[in-house]
Amino acid sequence: MVRNIRINLFTVAVILMCVGIVMIYSSSSIYALERYKDGLFFLKRHLIFMFIGAILTFIFMAVDYHKLRKIARPLLVISLVLLVLVLIPGLGREVSGARRWFRFKLLSLQPSEFANLAVIIYIADFISRKGNLIKTFLKGFLPPVCFLGLAAVLILMQPDLGTTVALGFVVLIMLFVAGVRPAYIVSLILASLPMLYLLIFSVPYRRARVLAFINPWLDPRGSGFQIIQSQIALGSGGIFGVGLGHSKQKLFYLPAAHTDFIFSIIGEELGLLGTIGVIVLFIIFIQQGIKIIKNAPDRFGYFLSLGLVLMVSFRAIINIGVSCGLLPIKGLPLPFISYGGSSFIFDMVSVGILVNIARTGEYP
Repeated sequence: MVRNIRINLFTVAVILMCVGIVMIYSSSSIYALERYKDGLFFLKRHLIFMFIGAILTFIFMAVDYHKLRKIARPLLVISLVLLVLVLIPGLGREVSGARRWFRFKLLSLQPSEFANLAVIIYIADFISRKGNLIKTFLKGFLPPVCFLGLAAVLILMQPDLGTTVALGFVVLIMLFVAGVRPAYIVSLILASLPMLYLLIFSVPYRRARVLAFINPWLDPRGSGFQIIQSQIALGSGGIFGVGLGHSKQKLFYLPAAHTDFIFSIIGEELGLLGTIGVIVLFIIFIQQGIKIIKNAPDRFGYFLSLGLVLMVSFRAIINIGVSCGLLPIKGLPLPFISYGGSSFIFDMVSVGILVNIARTGEYP
């Protein structure tokens, strides 16, 4: 039974990645030809990311995941150092006012994605070590929250509110499931609300995104442009779509068509049936992920798989919600499908770890 679970999870992930390959080429080829004189520019880079991700995935599938516990703290320290280094001018690459990447010729590395994985591994290890002490404030709740806070501050300085919210959500759910008193978590959330309010409404572009979410037609050529174009793309597709490769919104109307809004292009070209198909695949992935969590052979595997499934699920829900206009723009890619580099590699590594945990669960 467990063998079927890991095969199902791996198969669904591969199908989603295949959909991504097709849709990245379809949504980016004209833009890439115009800007880089190469219609295959983004597809070729994506295939390089896939090759790197495949190597890492099979490594994480082959090596006993329990060894991650031994390097949980070093990984966390390295991730925090990288988050600091990326903020230094000359080391970190700045794009549109955000300094989030290290640039290496053809490739780029986003340290916040590495930090996501490192924090999840550390929290899973921390929970498995503390046992019943996790219910206490000083020894169980405060230490992981402090490390989360440190990582969150560094990611916010890039700035990247979407990744910060996603990571905070995942860690708090992990701590809640581990037995941390709900009062501690609720108190932390309430204490964070004023800061969240300031982070959103004191920054012009974030405030504009929220106002555009409420009514995008207040500024149809500015802050509301992406949401409007995304909804036009989804509405134009109808039930069966306009046909693969025949999207009009990708013709310089919809920004980030191959990254944050690739779901909208799927809706336009493949229609309602295509979007439902993608959503069903993610539902199956989450179902199989939950089964892996339930069958995890130990506490560390349980919480590690919980954190990884939560992160992938949260990103998928947010991305689809943003594309449909149900949530404000967050800038999170669609797992396995969007062109994203570091985030795509993180998704593949997550699958490798989950398959590893499921395989170990076959031999209690």
